[in-house]
Amino acid sequence: MKRVINLVAALALGFGGSAALAAEPVKVGFMTAYSGPFADMGRLIDAGAKAYLKANGDTVAGRKVELITRDTTGPAPEVGKRLAQELVVRDNVDFLVVGGFTPETLTAGSIASAAKKPLLIANASSSNLTDKIPYGVRVAFSFRQIARPLGVWAAKNGYKKMMTMVSDYGPGIDCETAFKDGFTSGGGTIVESVRTPLKSPEFGPFIQKVKDAKPDALFVWVPQGDQALGVVKTFYERELDKAGIKLVILGDDMDEPVFHALGDKVKGLVTSLHYSTTHPTAENKKFQKAFAEVTGGAIQPNFMAVAGYDSMAAIFEAVKRQNGNLADSAKTLEILSSLQLESPRGKIVIDPTTRDVTQAVYIRRVDNHNGKLENVEFETIADVKP
Repeated sequence: MKRVINLVAALALGFGGSAALAAEPVKVGFMTAYSGPFADMGRLIDAGAKAYLKANGDTVAGRKVELITRDTTGPAPEVGKRLAQELVVRDNVDFLVVGGFTPETLTAGSIASAAKKPLLIANASSSNLTDKIPYGVRVAFSFRQIARPLGVWAAKNGYKKMMTMVSDYGPGIDCETAFKDGFTSGGGTIVESVRTPLKSPEFGPFIQKVKDAKPDALFVWVPQGDQALGVVKTFYERELDKAGIKLVILGDDMDEPVFHALGDKVKGLVTSLHYSTTHPTAENKKFQKAFAEVTGGAIQPNFMAVAGYDSMAAIFEAVKRQNGNLADSAKTLEILSSLQLESPRGKIVIDPTTRDVTQAVYIRRVDNHNGKLENVEFETIADVKP
């Protein structure tokens, strides 16, 4: 009788433990810039995550998913480290998502890895980033992934002599190196590489230097936002287009704010990226509908919003595959590290060896679409590794 009572008690405790687990929310520490010069980026990533919850509900495997948001303010490594410590120690989060730049992603990643908390990289794009974050999984993209295919395309489409112009820091050098690799592999020649200051650059002298050199085309990458608008605006103000110099630019620099500011001047520009709003799939339509509902249509989605959306998709899949039990963080990381997801951008695959993302990259042209200027895909390079 005593053994029966003990068995019943053990079963009761077991069911009680499961019930308690089900009652506990899955806590996601969500770090991005909600203030400062990169707040627009943070709002997009945040809205993308909330769009996933809008489209799919906020419960998985019987557990409610709770976002605990923190403001990184921008590329600030010490802030990233402090916020990650707070989320891990005080809030006891199950996952971290960092929608910021490489510096704060790395410091947050060191905390997450020490605590064995899986971290989703939703924006930082430096090469080999996951090598430095043992518990990191990238769902965004790397600059090499999008820059090299654009170089290949440029060589294939008749450009023989090109110049490159990038911001003089890690991601810019990544872009320059990858574009050169793709362009020269197709027989093209880089006649000169120009690097601009990261802070407060004055693009006029650099653009004039390009005009005087008379290459076939100029490849550009600078940080998205004001700098991207500034460099493209200066290109047209100095009339490089009228001098017969073409502009090719990475797609993260050629988004709707640039369209709105420059209008038809940008029509015909060729870019490369892993997402465009015109991508013709049901999943993209579902994402855009949910995004519009979350934001009230006040902002347009882009690749950053998609990264927020896919970060939540990855988390939901990891929770679902373990029936809500996240006690084994190594198992959670293993699941995240071998995911295949149908994203608004198309299929994405996480490589279990590198924990980095393989995906299609699209060559796009700015054109009229549905009554407005948009990036329209016209060539697909499938299964591009980071």
